[in-house]
Amino acid sequence: MANKKYIEDTQIHVFRAKKRMTQQQLADLAGVSRQTIMQLEKNRYNPSLLLAYTIAEVLDTTVDELFIISSK
Repeated sequence: MANKKYIEDTQIHVFRAKKRMTQQQLADLAGVSRQTIMQLEKNRYNPSLLLAYTIAEVLDTTVDELFIISSK
């Protein structure tokens, strides 16, 4: 099996802005800290599947729309 490199890009900040929601508001609704949301938006943290689903649900979207994953 080949070792592929993957690139992740997050659209959390875009969907959050559309809802005029602060990082703190999203964090409260998702049950995480504001720092977690900040790290996610900067692509410095990979969320668990459960957290990704929770954030997508709060932002009325899908995990696929929030996290763009492509191979190098």
